[in-house]
Amino acid sequence: MFKEAIQNYLQRHDYKSFYPKAVFFDMDGVLIDSMKNHSRAWMQAMKESNLPFTEEDAYMHEGCIGATTINDTFMKHLNREATEEEQKQIYSAKSRIFESLEPIEKMPFAYELLKKLKSEEMKIYVVTGSGQPKLIDSLNTLFPEIFTKETMITGFDVKEGKPSPEPYLLALKRSGFQPWETIVVENAPMGILSASKAGLFTLVVNTGPFDDDFLYSYGADLVLDSMEHLYNEWDNFRKSWI
Repeated sequence: MFKEAIQNYLQRHDYKSFYPKAVFFDMDGVLIDSMKNHSRAWMQAMKESNLPFTEEDAYMHEGCIGATTINDTFMKHLNREATEEEQKQIYSAKSRIFESLEPIEKMPFAYELLKKLKSEEMKIYVVTGSGQPKLIDSLNTLFPEIFTKETMITGFDVKEGKPSPEPYLLALKRSGFQPWETIVVENAPMGILSASKAGLFTLVVNTGPFDDDFLYSYGADLVLDSMEHLYNEWDNFRKSWI
């Protein structure tokens, strides 16, 4: 399973080797169990502006910066982009609603995997489209001694969020590694596209509503069903490139 996925990845990108030294993690739906709250907040905020928005819409835009989600919705239903004022109004409402919901918990086995990677001296980064400071700050509370400001790429750091490759290209630049020296752990279509366009091996944990084939169609190199699955299989995965 792992060796075949790696071989297919190398052939597709015409790389000669695969020896990961860093892992780039998405945040929502990968490290923290936040997507139910995000979808509820987006649906309510859009409803307040009389815009249709479904749970599937929220998951399809997972990883995008807020402006992209809002503009896509305006284009779909109003055939125009949102004004700057409309963007601020809707994103402010979304943030307010999100903050009022129940506290976010870490994904099962996420911290265990992070600690395992750290013990193996793998470099660890988070690459997220989120721009909500409280959510980003929660990473240090939920995962102490794992992340620093320098190892977090957020919605504040990029002009174009996922599915643009910019977030993952910035992670490569900061880390100093080449694409074949990294692994991305994603869960959402837009994040998969972003990582794939950047030429990175994209391992997907399917924590959302989509089937595996759908995620492969966006460029996933390998799909597992949970962070627990990845944690349990990590040693086997690592053996496949050593």
